[in-house]
Amino acid sequence: MTSSQRAFRWGTLVLLTLAISLMLGGSTAPALNRSDQVRRFTRQLEFDYVGWTTESLTEKFKNSALGAANYLSEPERKELVLEYVELIGETARLRGEQEATLNDPGLPDPQQAAAPVALALHEASERLEALRPLAESVLQDNVSAVLDDLGLGWGGAPFPPVAFRFSSLPSALVVSPRDVIRQDANLQLGPELNLEEQVKLESRVEQELDVSALVVPIGGLSTYPTMVMQSPAVDWVTETIVHEWVHHYLALRPLGLGYNRSPELRTLNETVASLVGREIGREVLARYFPEHLPPPPPENPPPPIAGEPPVFDFQIEMRETREHVDELLAQGRIEEAEGYMEARRRVFWENGYRHIRRINQAYFAFYGAYADIPGGPAGEDPVGEAVRQLWDQVEDPAAFLRQVAGMSSFEDLQAVLQG
Repeated sequence: MTSSQRAFRWGTLVLLTLAISLMLGGSTAPALNRSDQVRRFTRQLEFDYVGWTTESLTEKFKNSALGAANYLSEPERKELVLEYVELIGETARLRGEQEATLNDPGLPDPQQAAAPVALALHEASERLEALRPLAESVLQDNVSAVLDDLGLGWGGAPFPPVAFRFSSLPSALVVSPRDVIRQDANLQLGPELNLEEQVKLESRVEQELDVSALVVPIGGLSTYPTMVMQSPAVDWVTETIVHEWVHHYLALRPLGLGYNRSPELRTLNETVASLVGREIGREVLARYFPEHLPPPPPENPPPPIAGEPPVFDFQIEMRETREHVDELLAQGRIEEAEGYMEARRRVFWENGYRHIRRINQAYFAFYGAYADIPGGPAGEDPVGEAVRQLWDQVEDPAAFLRQVAGMSSFEDLQAVLQG
């Protein structure tokens, strides 16, 4: 058994013990909090964590014992991962083609016309599932090697061990008060919940509890193993694996243990994970998949061309939206703020951001916690700016992570910056 395999087994036991202790501690809380109230509407719709985790850990232990990926050469390992992500894109394309063919009113027999596509989709899906465990093992090893080289290893492997699984992810029902932007509940729902059901759920929760609610998609979730959405973008995959591993790392330290203690600590955790995930994810790409390494953003973007309308800047426009909403809510003008957010959503829609279904208090409560880039849904939130300031001062991502891991409040971060 390799050191990485031994670390995975010990890490699993440690993280499961931590998870159980946190669940037991939370189950004795006497007060009926907002999550308990919302769960009246979601109990039958929530994601089955126990079943998913049991199945995933069983598979991970089996693959860890077999170590099949260790018998591949480095070029073979790279080719396997690239074939896997290409298949993700191919199955998505075939699924779209199949749906379009079945819905085509001009075809006399849509089922027959779609049969060849259905066969190709079936074959591609089977190949995708066959490659998945091996692709996961290779990517886990790649990320582990970079983390260890950066000084985040223990006994030749990072701790906690890197463990993830490509999976259909749950969505999250986020709930905020209407008079202030604050995440009071975040409940994961099964991936089979369709859009119509999501809209109905939001409406019921809002009407009966007088809150703002929104079902949001998520791309990764720091269960153990981590859930990572299937994506054909290798850069996004590596960044997400590292991002979620950072949450595992912090979960054993003061910063992560305080994740749900306050909105400031939630933003601190997510911003740290985003910054470190992006930086170390690029390191993984540079070493193993350099042809997929995106160019860094230009430090000095070109000035606008005279006579042309200014380019719509999402970060700037969303920050302005959030700041104005905060002003209206602080003045008690709730209905006006909600009308303004819907009007702004239409502006974003007209400028190509058609994935934004609703902008409300819950939208900002969720997306505002990811403040690694200036502007955006965080608005004037000082936490993200402070984290980015420390990030700019500490050039080594491992040293940065170790420093923030011991913080248990936003005041700890402020004290470091002022000292």
